[in-house]
Amino acid sequence: MSSLSIGIVGLPNVGKSTLFNALTKKSVPAENYPFCTIDPSVGIVPVPDERVALLSKFSKSKKTIPAVIEFVDIAGLVAGASKGEGLGNKFLSNIREVDAIAHVVRTFEDNSVIHVANKIEPMQDIGVINLELVLSDMEIVSKRIANIQREVKKGEKEAIMEENILKKIEKVLEEGKMASEVGLTEDEKFKIKSLNLLTLKPMLYVLNVSEANENVEIAPSLGEEVGGWAVKVDPVFEKGFDDLIKKSYELLGLETFLTTGEDETRAWTIKKNSTVPVAGMAIHTDFKDKFIRAEVINWKDLLDSGFYTNARAKGLVRTEGKEYIVKDGDVIEFKI
Repeated sequence: MSSLSIGIVGLPNVGKSTLFNALTKKSVPAENYPFCTIDPSVGIVPVPDERVALLSKFSKSKKTIPAVIEFVDIAGLVAGASKGEGLGNKFLSNIREVDAIAHVVRTFEDNSVIHVANKIEPMQDIGVINLELVLSDMEIVSKRIANIQREVKKGEKEAIMEENILKKIEKVLEEGKMASEVGLTEDEKFKIKSLNLLTLKPMLYVLNVSEANENVEIAPSLGEEVGGWAVKVDPVFEKGFDDLIKKSYELLGLETFLTTGEDETRAWTIKKNSTVPVAGMAIHTDFKDKFIRAEVINWKDLLDSGFYTNARAKGLVRTEGKEYIVKDGDVIEFKI
């Protein structure tokens, strides 16, 4: 499976690049990840996970490879981006390419760092960016509705279904809300996936609380106002990063299974609720078609047993077939 990426967005001077640069200091070498780009605005960041180090020690592995997330630094946004202001068009097309959005919000006062609106009002900043995303999506949705009218008039079932979905989205966007508030089913999302709507992407609010001037009043209440998907970071003192990376992983609906042996211990990234043959595709696409069975044990059970043979003798290693849903922290050996 290729990496999933999170775009770091925000108004100018909110600490976006400071955050990106600090995150990428933790970057891992690209050679273990075939999907990596050598792009200065992309950082491949390891997901903090003590299980990987513990299993590596247990197996005396030569190599230890963590799961990773790709963070993309996206140019600062200004009001009017949806009309092409600033780097508007480039900015919006860059966000279309990522899987989720980390929206950096400045909550600190610092006279040496000018705020674009000359005042610190986080909810207002959030509103500016979200409105640009809404306006950009409105344009795409109304264009698409116009483009499928011929098929709708002919009574084509697929076009009528798509129009119904788009009309629901259009209504919400016109109210200035995000398309994610429509509550689309997975099937409906799939039907309009190619439109790559910005306001359907999962969003995490990253509250930049510069340690020197933490504005305690704003930060806690903000988390509640934006629906819980918020995390506090301090890019200067590099605090809150583990929380940010783990939350981003969770936001993308990801979990980890592990493989371990003398050669390497590795964390593999999969979508939650993947069956074991689908999970195996993270290792190699052939694993899905050639899958016979899998030997599965929980990572902690394996460590507590002391040896793989002990774990097997205790009946902790299970043989699972292709219907098995992989759980976070499973250590798996695939039989193909």
